[in-house]
Amino acid sequence: MKRTAAAAAALALLLGALLLPGRWYLLAWLPFAAGAWLVARTGRRAALVLVLLGGALLPLAAAAHPPNSSDDVYRYLWDGRVQRAGIDPYRYPPAAPHLRPLRDDTLWHPGAPWCVPDGCTLINRPAVPTIYPPVAEALFAALPARVGAFQLAMAAFAAATGALLWFALASLGRDPRRAVLWAWCPLVALEAGNNAHADAAAVFLAALALLLAARGSNARAGAVLGLAVATKLTPALLVPALSRRRPLVVLACAAGAVAAVYLPHVLAVGPAVLGYLPGYLHEEGYADGARFALLGLVLPRALTAPAAALILAAAAVLVRRRADPDRPWRAAAAMVAVTLLVAAPAYPWYALLLVMLVAYGAPAEWLTVAAAAYLPQFAGDLGLSTATAQRIGYGAALLVLATGLALRSRRSQRPARAG
Repeated sequence: MKRTAAAAAALALLLGALLLPGRWYLLAWLPFAAGAWLVARTGRRAALVLVLLGGALLPLAAAAHPPNSSDDVYRYLWDGRVQRAGIDPYRYPPAAPHLRPLRDDTLWHPGAPWCVPDGCTLINRPAVPTIYPPVAEALFAALPARVGAFQLAMAAFAAATGALLWFALASLGRDPRRAVLWAWCPLVALEAGNNAHADAAAVFLAALALLLAARGSNARAGAVLGLAVATKLTPALLVPALSRRRPLVVLACAAGAVAAVYLPHVLAVGPAVLGYLPGYLHEEGYADGARFALLGLVLPRALTAPAAALILAAAAVLVRRRADPDRPWRAAAAMVAVTLLVAAPAYPWYALLLVMLVAYGAPAEWLTVAAAAYLPQFAGDLGLSTATAQRIGYGAALLVLATGLALRSRRSQRPARAG
């Protein structure tokens, strides 16, 4: 009873921290750590209530404020508006003259930060086409054209993922209280409820694909994984782990799902369906190797991109060989964590996938990789360059992971020495 009360108090502190203005919400990581530890030691009935309650309330609390650290939701609103006007979202960039009749004072006004020759807008990168895949675009078209509606929708996906994790873990004979690592994680509440990132929908589908794969439903797992990839590309990192059992079935079903949702857009706009993805990779510095912060410490820039490709390819091969088909999340988490450490993104929402995998059963200290992105995101506020902040944040996370791995290896060797 005392632990339940203490966990409830931690949830209240976590809720209060998310309601703080400015960047003070980052303090939420402290009650999260304490609360997750307490929930893991609370009776299952009480833990179920705490997990579901926190999973619903925390993203809603974060949604009480306008988007704090991302403007992606304004692109979502615009893409939805374009589709409701009967125009394919990949055909024109927001600044195109053909779309001028769709402009309004909400998204287009003189005080907005993104400007083109004929106006200023809240929509990021208005001179280039959208980057989002078709399932995400369908979601944008279906939701009401209000920021709050998108925040609530992504908060609902976050809450649904927490409930799915509890059910999945319980049905697979694992401790369902681990779902707290997703349901109470500040990153989830902030990036789903506050910034309304579509990654929340992709992660829900990815979590469902993992459950189906663990149960041996390989065709359905592949199809759902394909829909996750067609919502946000990051779930493609799960392919090596999920293709351990019946790989041809998984890959064929995943590819079929992706092809089915892309086909109408390909017929409408052809190669333009790729949108701004190639340009985005170049803009972020991955094409010339400038953004591989940790690799840049030991290699010249010209070699960082080839080295990154080699590391990720090797990681994919190892994950494919060593994944447990009945517990694919651990190997999948390794693939995602390696990718984040290599790419060192400054966008925390890319790590939502890793948080879900940790809740499934990957080591809890891997959450440090998820939290690492906040340092480069707020590098300017700290007086740091982005590269320096990346190296500090992801370097510290790598150190934590290496320490955790060493401790686990030492524990596993003790019985053998005793015998």
